[in-house]
Amino acid sequence: MNKAIIAIDSFKGCLSSIEAERAAKEGVLSVFPQCEVVCVPVADGGEGMLEALLSATSGQQISLQAPGPLMEMRQTCYGITADGHTALIEVAAISGLPLVAKEKRNPMNTTTYGVGKLIADALLRGCRDFIIGLGGSATNDAGLGMLQALGFRFMDKEGHLLGRGGRILADVASVDFSQVHPLLKEAHFKVACDVANFFYGKEGAAYVFAPQKGADEAMVVALDAGLQSLSRVIFEATGKDVSKIHGAGAAGGMGGSMVAFLNASLQPGIRLLLDTIHFTDIIRGADLIITGEGHADKQTLMGKVPYGILEVAKRQQVPVVLIAGRISDEALLHQAGFRGVFSITPSSMSLEEAMKPKVACRNICRFVEQLCRYEYS
Repeated sequence: MNKAIIAIDSFKGCLSSIEAERAAKEGVLSVFPQCEVVCVPVADGGEGMLEALLSATSGQQISLQAPGPLMEMRQTCYGITADGHTALIEVAAISGLPLVAKEKRNPMNTTTYGVGKLIADALLRGCRDFIIGLGGSATNDAGLGMLQALGFRFMDKEGHLLGRGGRILADVASVDFSQVHPLLKEAHFKVACDVANFFYGKEGAAYVFAPQKGADEAMVVALDAGLQSLSRVIFEATGKDVSKIHGAGAAGGMGGSMVAFLNASLQPGIRLLLDTIHFTDIIRGADLIITGEGHADKQTLMGKVPYGILEVAKRQQVPVVLIAGRISDEALLHQAGFRGVFSITPSSMSLEEAMKPKVACRNICRFVEQLCRYEYS
């Protein structure tokens, strides 16, 4: 084997993309020491996307303080590509669910205000292009907090300025654009969005995602009604009907507001990442691509990392092997076009043991070594 590409998603709760790929690379080189092994850190728009993009673009990490989901000041970061033009922002880095203690999780209160502060900081540093990953938010405020931090003002029917959090959604009657950050008119936003949920309704942001963020049944009903009311205000203010946009419900409705107020384009996260890093060029001439994730099943075929990689590889006729800690729906995965679908976990090993980082690395390395020795040598 002359050239192998390794592009493995994180094994959630166990290994980062970079750690999993390092183990796989060791396995390849133990059999083919002269092989060119190219590791491509990957993610689908949530946790890990910033790390993957920084690695691929030789970018710079910017550290700063910004308000967290409950407006508490937190140390956080975002990235800027090496050319200084593009800001790379993970919503979860400042408005993520793990940042809120379980007993305080309440999407009526949580806000995306911190995301707006990161955008504003990047604008002042000269960035005009933005790639934003929406996964993992603690919020259901339709991105209004983010917009408030950028100068948008949301008023009730009496003309009073509203506060923050999902609780204000139903009270928004008008939008004041007079204090919007002046540099926004020069900015362009690409948003990594890996859900197709609508802004509101039974398949919308509140009903599908708010319970995971601490909402009880009454809150879900109130948040959904608020999103429905807000969608009418957004249409009046911008002329854009967010109720009909697939993905508008991402990050508690942030997807829809980014399209309406920031003219953002919503794209599948893995596709956006692979386009940004020019993955088509990276895999040219490769003999094999090894991809993977913690648990591979039929949902893998719904836009997750391994399937996004497979789609690009098919166009260049490069074989793709899928490895995972656990495999379900194996027949469907084979039918999709993977050359091989394999679990790296020995059948006798418990899940608890397999989830230990050192054990998982060893399992990946050993399996890839066996794969190369018996299938490709």
